Amino acid sequence: MSTEKNSRLIDVARVAGVSLATASRALGGTAQVTSAKAARVHQAAADLGYVPNAHARALAGAATRMAGLIIHDVGDPYFSEIARGVVEVAERNGILVLISHSRREPDRELSHIRSLRANRVEALVLAGSGYVDADSEEETANELRTFGASGGRVVLVGRHHMDVDTVIPDNVAGGATAANHLLDLGHRDIAIVAGPSTLTTVEDRLAGIASALDGHGMSLDDLYLVHGDFTRDGGAVAANKLLETHPSVSAVIALNDAMATGVLARFRERGIVVPDEISVMGFNDTPGAADTNPALTTIRLPSRSWESSLSR
Repeated sequence: MSTEKNSRLIDVARVAGVSLATASRALGGTAQVTSAKAARVHQAAADLGYVPNAHARALAGAATRMAGLIIHDVGDPYFSEIARGVVEVAERNGILVLISHSRREPDRELSHIRSLRANRVEALVLAGSGYVDADSEEETANELRTFGASGGRVVLVGRHHMDVDTVIPDNVAGGATAANHLLDLGHRDIAIVAGPSTLTTVEDRLAGIASALDGHGMSLDDLYLVHGDFTRDGGAVAANKLLETHPSVSAVIALNDAMATGVLARFRERGIVVPDEISVMGFNDTPGAADTNPALTTIRLPSRSWESSLSR
C-alpha cells in the first residue's frame, strides 16, 4: 500500500478495520487489545506512515510517563552528575525526564516549573541552591504546593525555604573541612572565591569556613572574599582581582570546582605554580577535578551519605 501524507489515527483505524479507540489502545501498547487486532493496527500505521502525536496522547492521558528536572547550569559538571543519576533512575521506572536550567534566576525557575506542569509531568526535581531571600522563592513555593495538591511529587536538592522533600548536602561541614585542611597546613593568608552571595549554598559553605576559623582565633573578616559567577569564567575573573589586590595570599578556597578550574587556569597563565607557590581547593569533587594540572584538592559530597570528606 502506498504511504499517505498527513495520515491520521482515524485513517489507521479504517484500514485496520477497528474502532478509533481500539487503534489508539493498540498503538499505546495496552493489554486490552487482542494480538491479532494489534498486529493489524501496527501494520496499517506502518503502511500509512502514521506517527503517533505524543502531545495529543499526553492530553488524552496515554502518554509516556514524564518527570521534570530543573538544574542551575547544564554546563556545570556537578549538575551533569545529578542529571545523570536522575535519568538513570527514571529510565529504570519507564519515565522520560525533561531537563531545563534556570541560570540561578528565580523567575526563570518559576517559568520552567509552569512549563513542565503544562506538559503533564508527574514529578519535579529542583536541583541547585535555594536563595537567601525567602521572598524570592514565595511564588515558586506556592506553585509547588499547588502541584503537590494535584498529585504531583516534588524533591529539592539544596537548602530552600520550602516545606517539601529535600536532599540537603552538608555544605556547612564541607566548608569547615576545607578551611581546617588549609589551616592545619599552616595557611593563614587565605582567599575565598565564592559564587553569588544570594545563594544559600554559598551562605552555608561560608558559615562552615567561619566556624573553622573561629577555632583558630580568626574570622571571615581576616580573609579576602570575592564573589562572582559560579562558573569557570567567574573563577578566572576572581583570580585576576585576587592577583591585583592581594598577591600575597598563600591559599585559595573556591566554593565550587568550576570556579577552582578557572583559578588554576589563570594562575597557570601567570606562571604561578600550584601548589608550590599557592594552594588551591575546590568543592563538589566533580569528575574532571582529578584531571586538572595539578589534580584539584576538593571537597566531596557523596551521593549516598552526603557527609563531607576531603578528596585529592
